[in-house]
Amino acid sequence: MRSVEERKFALRDGTGLFYRYWPGDEKKAIVLLHRGHEHSGRLAHVADELNLPEFSIFAWDARAHGHSEGTQDSTVTMSTFSADLDEFIRHISATYGIDMANIAVVAQSVGAVFAAAWAHDYAPPIRCMVLASPAFQVKLYVPFARLGLAMWHKLIGDFFVQSYVKGAALTHDPARRASYGTDPLIKRPISARVLLGLYTTASRVIADAQAIHIPAQLLLSGSDYVVHNKPQHLFYDNLGTKEKEIHVFDGFFHDTLGEKDRHLPIAKARAFVLKYFERPPVVETLLDADRRGYTYEEYQSLKKPLPAMSPKALNFAITRLSMKASGQYLSDGIRLGVKTGFDSGATLDYVYRNKPSGLTPIGKIVDWFYLNAIGWRGIRMRKQNLQSLIQQAVSLVRASGQPARIVDIAAGHGRYVLEAGAEADAILLRDFRQENVENGLRLIASKGINAKFEQGDAFDRVALAALDPKPTIGIVSGLYELFPDNAMLRQSLAGMAAAIPPGGYLIYTGQPWHPQLEMIARTLTSHRGGEPWVMRRRTQGELDQLVSEAGFRKVEQRVDEWGIFTVSLAQRI
Repeated sequence: MRSVEERKFALRDGTGLFYRYWPGDEKKAIVLLHRGHEHSGRLAHVADELNLPEFSIFAWDARAHGHSEGTQDSTVTMSTFSADLDEFIRHISATYGIDMANIAVVAQSVGAVFAAAWAHDYAPPIRCMVLASPAFQVKLYVPFARLGLAMWHKLIGDFFVQSYVKGAALTHDPARRASYGTDPLIKRPISARVLLGLYTTASRVIADAQAIHIPAQLLLSGSDYVVHNKPQHLFYDNLGTKEKEIHVFDGFFHDTLGEKDRHLPIAKARAFVLKYFERPPVVETLLDADRRGYTYEEYQSLKKPLPAMSPKALNFAITRLSMKASGQYLSDGIRLGVKTGFDSGATLDYVYRNKPSGLTPIGKIVDWFYLNAIGWRGIRMRKQNLQSLIQQAVSLVRASGQPARIVDIAAGHGRYVLEAGAEADAILLRDFRQENVENGLRLIASKGINAKFEQGDAFDRVALAALDPKPTIGIVSGLYELFPDNAMLRQSLAGMAAAIPPGGYLIYTGQPWHPQLEMIARTLTSHRGGEPWVMRRRTQGELDQLVSEAGFRKVEQRVDEWGIFTVSLAQRI
């Protein structure tokens, strides 16, 4: 058996995460992710049975599992676990000197859903991943159980559900069956909020699996009484990578890597990992995704008018009339969107303030529902994540001995920068629209902050490169999502790279997914002359490649709980 060490590290929220570490002979690693309810000790046998002594192997106890700290309180969602995984992988890379391109992930059940969501939302440049029986859809044998859980959760708030799974439903291995029933570290209760989030996250990741370009292997159990197989096959079919394998093991129960004949899937996993470490990392270029690929085709489809009398066209027409009536007579937010564009700086500032307003109490109610649409909730979460990374960038720059000079090249009214960057040495806000400049100057005056605001084009490479003094922190928020053409982004990013000195930072936002993309395209107008607000999604992988091409290296990322908006921090290299 390989020697193992027990270690801990603190997540950014202070939660202590426990993990096991099996040292290897070379600078490459495998990260093991356990099932729901379980802990790293339940996968310790895999570290030996993979028989890969050249690899260091790491296995965590997920937050609130095993020896790790934390609870499944109201702040914990499925996105929390993906964020924890990103921190864990980056901790491994930094602490043990292992490049992310030399890391593979082997995950099972709920852990495999964490890995799939992380692969989708963060586009990590790891070598490959093996997903064993991912729990995309848990079998709930009580009729309408999921609907009942959702309704009860809405009525009373969060509560805990006791797992019905017994060892006999997991494996034919008598020893593992017995140990599952007696292991004191297995925690059977699960938050209803987290369980419901597992379904919604899995549905989103399956539907948009084309965004995942990491070489992937799926190992599925043929007699799985815990999760459904159909979503697993659909995920595999939708995967964007061409480097993929799927293997089904007849008669296996859910614990694929802990079954009686587990040497069969473990041999497949071992061969897959070795296959992708015997060649250079697979990197599919996404720089031309604005001219080909599934987000391009989706964008072209959204630009085409629907058949005039189709049910969908009639439904959207009714929605447009309702929005116009609400904006004219009731909701101040909708009225502002109709007037300035729903993607304008004025609209975003209104959404940030989040104070329902309208004519009559009914108008305020309409405005409340408008402000609480999922997209606007995501925008406000993006603001929080953006401000957190601005403050972090200020600290990092000062720690390196440089002054914290901020430039935001498409600031809107600049509220989020002024609130988060007030302690910076210099703040320069820029925007293309003069009305945003004027509103921003009034906001600066009202807050008494030493900052400048000027008109400027965020896509003017020469003007950005000529910024003086040179900014050490550049911000591009909510801009690139509005423009489908990558040539424009390349000009903007090249200008930022010329302006920001090595060691400085770039903060950029993305929108890799949106649940209301078609509704927005068919019913809302943009700031560009009242044209329909049609967006082309950029996957996080595409956006990161554009940023990398310009000369930046991503060091951290945040994403909201719905997977809509990302905020990333990259360092100029």
